[in-house]
Amino acid sequence: MSKKERKSLGEMLLEHGVISRAQWEEARAEEKKSGRPMRKALLRLGIISEEDMVNFIAQQMDIPRIELNNYLIDPKVIEFVPEDLARKYQMIPVLKIGKSLTCVMVDVFNIYASDEVVMKTGLTIEPAVATEAEIKKALDEHYTVKGSVKDIIKSLDDEKFGVEDDEEVEAGRLKGMGEEPPVVKLVNMMVVQAVQEGASDIHIEPEEKNVKLRFRIDGILHEREFLPKHFQSAIISRVKILSDMNISERRRPQDGRFQMRMENREIDIRVSCAPTIYGENVVMRLLDTGNVLLGLAQIGLCEQTLEKHRQIIKKPSGIVLVTGPTGSGKTTTLYATLHTINTPEKSIVTIEDPVEYRLAGIRQIQVNPNIDLTFANGLRSILRQDPDIIMVGEIRDLVTAEIAIQAALTGHLVFATLHANNAAGAVTRLMDIGVEPFLLSSSVVGVIAQRLVRVFCKDCKGGGCKACMNTGYKGRTGIYELMVPDEQIRELINKKASMEEIHKAAVASGMKNMHDDGIEKVERGITSKEEVYRVTQEA
Repeated sequence: MSKKERKSLGEMLLEHGVISRAQWEEARAEEKKSGRPMRKALLRLGIISEEDMVNFIAQQMDIPRIELNNYLIDPKVIEFVPEDLARKYQMIPVLKIGKSLTCVMVDVFNIYASDEVVMKTGLTIEPAVATEAEIKKALDEHYTVKGSVKDIIKSLDDEKFGVEDDEEVEAGRLKGMGEEPPVVKLVNMMVVQAVQEGASDIHIEPEEKNVKLRFRIDGILHEREFLPKHFQSAIISRVKILSDMNISERRRPQDGRFQMRMENREIDIRVSCAPTIYGENVVMRLLDTGNVLLGLAQIGLCEQTLEKHRQIIKKPSGIVLVTGPTGSGKTTTLYATLHTINTPEKSIVTIEDPVEYRLAGIRQIQVNPNIDLTFANGLRSILRQDPDIIMVGEIRDLVTAEIAIQAALTGHLVFATLHANNAAGAVTRLMDIGVEPFLLSSSVVGVIAQRLVRVFCKDCKGGGCKACMNTGYKGRTGIYELMVPDEQIRELINKKASMEEIHKAAVASGMKNMHDDGIEKVERGITSKEEVYRVTQEA
């Protein structure tokens, strides 16, 4: 930026009518008198708020406005800019891509700041803007304590943070502990590490003498750090503050959520807190809303099953059920399906809990029990919105099931998930909750059952390496069975036949079951027999 550009902030504000000429002249006089930049003069005189100024600069200069309070920074990126330089110019590095380093700055018009960082790092500087308070807080959090999780634990003062879990602590002290820079950085680093390792969940588990930290990666829990027991309250208080929970309530379960940004990704974090005999257990579910959606050809369907599924989803009406336990990839299958059939001629509406990914061109509704927006009530509203295709995140009760089936019988294509061990079990599960067999036999056009198996690491081919943390596996794929009801199966449903009878008829009519689909993937060198047996024991 040139010196002329540096001095043009007031003129930019004047030109766009944000400030008047009298205010501009007043700020110019203050600038000359104090020797401070125009930005400082405008703020000192109260002519414009800092938030408005930051947003204006971001818009006019076409640079990112980064809200640092909700931003996760990789500690390795922080190391590019020394602390003395960062504090001197009130800037903090947040993202490195190739030879480009994005730095969030208070004064993006300060050319000397950018030049000095370029000379120090040898990298191209991409500016971003935030408020002075946000940057100061981020500097304290990231530079006051350096190093690993263990280093941060060592820096925590026992007298300041040490609290026995059964000790009654006032809310003010808990809040204070949860906002201390080392505690903030510790929790941030947990989330950063979990995201980098591809974890879906973070478990903070109190034990008698310590606190265990575990990450769920590719469906399996892996132990990480053991945290000192007497810092448990500070760590949990931080999570509660982030997720807008009651920090002084320690005897009842609570749920919350918050969002963080990391690099160019938005992480939606759902938090559950439950009391145990050793203190509050916290689980954080990480949903990366920026993940690239997979297509039907990428989720693991074999050619035979994929072709059958493509034929089913072309139907104008009927209900398609997707079943499997929690974490078996049902939502991914549904999203891949909706992405395939989403065209300008179709109106697609979903009701979900939670909305895991944002789908362009599709209207998505989030369940909210606090305002009585349940699956059933939401589904009733959707039917008044003239949809062609409806997705119900989960069928949990008879009312939701009956509304979904009636929608399928009245000209809508409906997709829904529910919990059952296999495809045939989905049908009998609906009969168990009270759905009439004749409604099922006339509305169900397909049932998918699925599991996720870990796949061999491509770097070591299953032997174990740094990339897969010596597990031999990295990533997952699906194994499936797809039941397409024929006349015999419909007749069995009408007769309230058992799950075993319906499953046997489906296999006889050409359905490949999940176990066989898994074994085929074993033969192709994608996964192991142990993985297939692990996930199909109850199928």
